Amino acid sequence: MDLPEIKVLDQYTIDNIAAGEVVERPSSVVKELVENAVDAKATAVTVEIKEGGIKFIRVTDNGTGIEKDQIRTAFLRHATSKIRSVDDLLNVSSLGFRGEALSSIAAVGQVELISKTADSLSGTRYEIQGGTEISFEDIGCPEGTTFIVRNLFYNVPARRKFLKTSMTEASYIESMMRQLAMSHPEISFKLVHNNQNKLSTPGNGKLKDVIYHIFGRDIAKNLLQCEQEKNQIVLSGYIGKPLISRGNRGYEIYFVNGRYIKSPIISRAIEDAYKTYNMKHKYPFTALMIRVPSETLDVNVHPTKMEVRFSDGEKLYRVIYEAVRSALQQKNLIPEVTLTNQRKSVSEIAPKKAAVPEPFESVRREQVIRKADIGEESKREIDRLIPSKPFESVKKDGKQMVKLDSDHKTIKQDIKDEIRIQTRNQLKEMPIYRTKDEQQISFLDGPEVKEQWKPKIRIIGQLFATYWLMELEDKFYIMDQHAAHEKVNYEKLIKALEKKEIYSQQLAPPLILSLSMKETEALKQYKETFEKLGFVIEEFGGREYCIRAVPANLYGLGEQDVFIELLDSVMEENIMADTDVITDKIASMSCKAAVKGNQNISRIEVEHLLEELMKCENPYTCPHGRPTMISMTKTEIEKKFKRIV
Repeated sequence: MDLPEIKVLDQYTIDNIAAGEVVERPSSVVKELVENAVDAKATAVTVEIKEGGIKFIRVTDNGTGIEKDQIRTAFLRHATSKIRSVDDLLNVSSLGFRGEALSSIAAVGQVELISKTADSLSGTRYEIQGGTEISFEDIGCPEGTTFIVRNLFYNVPARRKFLKTSMTEASYIESMMRQLAMSHPEISFKLVHNNQNKLSTPGNGKLKDVIYHIFGRDIAKNLLQCEQEKNQIVLSGYIGKPLISRGNRGYEIYFVNGRYIKSPIISRAIEDAYKTYNMKHKYPFTALMIRVPSETLDVNVHPTKMEVRFSDGEKLYRVIYEAVRSALQQKNLIPEVTLTNQRKSVSEIAPKKAAVPEPFESVRREQVIRKADIGEESKREIDRLIPSKPFESVKKDGKQMVKLDSDHKTIKQDIKDEIRIQTRNQLKEMPIYRTKDEQQISFLDGPEVKEQWKPKIRIIGQLFATYWLMELEDKFYIMDQHAAHEKVNYEKLIKALEKKEIYSQQLAPPLILSLSMKETEALKQYKETFEKLGFVIEEFGGREYCIRAVPANLYGLGEQDVFIELLDSVMEENIMADTDVITDKIASMSCKAAVKGNQNISRIEVEHLLEELMKCENPYTCPHGRPTMISMTKTEIEKKFKRIV
């Protein structure tokens, strides 16, 4: 077979191939132009975009500008002021050193450049479209440079159709601008999208102030300073207290020699240092500046310079690990609270011993409580006999709801259909697990037994403030109060969703959250689904959102953390909006709404919990698959005591 004739490509095709390597999307263009502004010693950079940068990009800086006789040269391929030979590649300290950048941008967009240097009487306006020069003229303008890029990929429609929505493309630009603002706190950055201000930093050289303007007050007030200098590696910046950790690595930010990168070595060092401080699948907030000798760093591993290679990764890991761990260990990470009484006497602090009644009196009181007809007087009597928080009842649509006290998650008798609830049931009915070497049996053999369990069961008591001991006919049962309550919550939420009986709890005051553009896009995509679950969300201006109400079953559980965790989850998995998907996420939070282990609850409360558990389709396992009960037969117990052989 004859080979086709080999020919040299024309310049237009060459430029478009190069553009495909450099200009991936609008954020690629903004990145190149802003990095050039930083290298030009600008102290203020403003980026204006429309429709996510697809239609319009304008980058304005007050830097040194470009000399008139160098403007055309700047748009030639591999034209650069940053390097002169291959040896310089190992010692590049500037950001935008890829010489083909302006040439590539001009090949796929309609570019206009206006620039003036300090010693020039006038500036220069240069227009180039699709790699072809349109105009070159003098113009009056301030010192600095302005780049305007219109209609990106106008001449390459095949590339343009692969772009995301304008909001998604804008979120990429915002993320990149955040990174540059943090790595250069001495420069004032501003981002405007569709005439709305999305980001603004003071440029006062203080990283903490930049973090405040980007991420808000809640992040800024929970930062720990992190400093280390060892083995020619210098580390500085801030890490977040564990309480502001997130469900993805989106806030795990670090820079190497001024460049934002992603590195498995650095991420592992940070996350290993946070072990025992963070829960599993929680990732910290970091804003770390790392300086290493340039000869130990290879930045040409990846075309976008996002990945780098270190000559001694083990040394870098150790320095970062020690710095982060030290910052965590030397600070008080206990959240501050305000006490009504600042000082208490020893007698007030010491637990008071309750008077222990005679055994018969104990039994009598238990019987009084169990047989009480639960009304307002009985509630007060129960609260007197069994120390507990007062009932807090509210009316909603003519239906009685009982709200659990936020610092004492117990289940009151008249909660009825409002015990805290969780997500859709994906579990098959499973039997209760018995002790080792015993066969698995069913706690209740048929639906008719479910209705008759209450008169026959005898609650013996609570063990280790977590497990309830019960007797039913010739079987002994141990119920995990936390797992049982989780299951009740889980199935009740599903039924409420199916019947469209979700209740919202008003927040006073409402939550005000500052969201990034990426978070805003996710919120808008899933807003209808969140509202179906009981959230009431309103725009509050700019990037602020107001949460006025939350699902009633999540009230008092740290509503802000729950909402952010849900938002992080859907962003991390990049899933389509679906009520079932988000309710699955709520299932993972079911333990927050459930009564905890090591928590004393009353006999009345556990009776009601049992009643609600028996109404579940599958009362035998919690949403995570753990058994709610285990059992042992009378025969097995008698064998252990050698009563029978």
